Amino acid sequence: MTPEIDMARTGSHRPFDIAVAGHICLDIIPALPALEGGLDKLLAPGRLTRIGPAAIATGGSVPNVGLALHRLGLRTMLSGKVGDDALGAVVLDILRSHDPALADGMIVAPGEPTSYTIVINLPGVDRAFLHCPGVNDTYCAADPPYERLGAARCVHFGYPPLMRRLYTDGGRELAEILRRLKDRGLTTSLDLAAVDPASDAGRVNWPVLLEHVLGLVDVFLPSLDEIAWMFGLAGGLDDGRLARQIARRVLDMGVAVVALKLGDQGLFVQTSADAARLRDAGSAAPADPGAWAGRQMLAPCFQVDVAGTTGSGDCTIAGFLAGLVKGLPVEQAVTAAVAVGACSVEQPDATSGVPSWKAVQRRIAAGWARRPVSSDLPSWSWRDAAGLYLGPDDAGR
Repeated sequence: MTPEIDMARTGSHRPFDIAVAGHICLDIIPALPALEGGLDKLLAPGRLTRIGPAAIATGGSVPNVGLALHRLGLRTMLSGKVGDDALGAVVLDILRSHDPALADGMIVAPGEPTSYTIVINLPGVDRAFLHCPGVNDTYCAADPPYERLGAARCVHFGYPPLMRRLYTDGGRELAEILRRLKDRGLTTSLDLAAVDPASDAGRVNWPVLLEHVLGLVDVFLPSLDEIAWMFGLAGGLDDGRLARQIARRVLDMGVAVVALKLGDQGLFVQTSADAARLRDAGSAAPADPGAWAGRQMLAPCFQVDVAGTTGSGDCTIAGFLAGLVKGLPVEQAVTAAVAVGACSVEQPDATSGVPSWKAVQRRIAAGWARRPVSSDLPSWSWRDAAGLYLGPDDAGR
C-alpha cells in the first residue's frame, strides 16, 4: 500500500516525513464476563473462570502515533524496541499487517522480553492492568537506529516516563538521544505519559529532568494533567490560566512549540515569540516562522459519537505533526490535530478511525461542528471563521 504523499512542501529530500520512536508494547485484552464480586472473584485463588477470546493489539506511542500518521498518508517510520521472543514476533506481525515496511526500523533485542500488558476489563468495573515493561526499561541512547531515523524530517519520541533508563540519572540517556537527533538536523518532538506517584518514576525530580531535556526539543506535546503533576501545580483541564503558566515555563526552557492536550477541552498551543528559534527547529520547521511566532490559541474538539478514547491523544499529536510537516499555518495545524483526534474516538481502538488526510480536510471544510468548552478563558477572543480561541498573548490578535 502506497500512502498519499503531499509533495507541495518538501524542504528536504529525506525519504520519510516523520519517524516515531519510544515506547511500544503488546496489549492482551481477554473478553471477560460480568461477575458478582468483580475483580476479587475473578482472581480468587484456585478458581477457574471461563472467559472469551482475547483481542491482541499493539499499544504505546510508537504504534498509536505512527499508525495514525501512516493512515493519514504521511511517509512514516516506526522504531520501538521488542525482544526476540514470541510476543515480539506478534508485535512485528501486527505492524507488517498495516504495511510490510513499518517493521523495518524496529529494534529487536536478543534475549530480552517484549513489553506487554494484560488488560482486565470486567463489565461495570474500572479497568485493571498487569504490565511487564520488558525491553522498554532497558531502552537507552545506544539503541535508536540513528542512520535510519536520519532519513526522516521529524522524529517524535513518546512515553519516556514509562522507560526506566530514560528517566533515571536526570534523563541523561533521553537527552543524549535528542542531542544525536538534533545533530542530524531533525525536528524533535516529545510526548510524556502519566506517572504513578508510587512508582520509581514518581520519585524522579521531573522539573530538573525537563530542564536538562527540553532545550533539545522543538515540539513538546504532553497532556496538561501530566505536566502539571510533574511541576507540582494544581488545576484541571479546563484551567486556562494553568495552561498559559505551564506553556510559558516550558518555552523558557527552550522549546519552540508547546501543545498541551486538554482532553475534551481541546488542544492549547503556544509558540516561541522568537522567529529565529522556530526557524532553527530542524528539517520540519514551520514554513513561515514569522507567522508561527508568538501565537497562543485553543482549538475546541469536534463533535462526534464517542466509541472509545484509547489513543486519542496520540492521534491528536499525529494530526498536529502532519500539519507541521505539510507546511500549514499554525491555525490549520491545530485544527488538524483536534480533527484527527476526533476521528480516532469514533472507533473503540486507537487508530482504525483515522482516515486519509484528504478525508479529514473535507470533513473540516464541510462545517464540522465544534464541542463547547468550559475552560476558564479570561480575555480570550473567539474567531468563528477559524473555530479557535486566541489567547491574550497571541501575536495574531
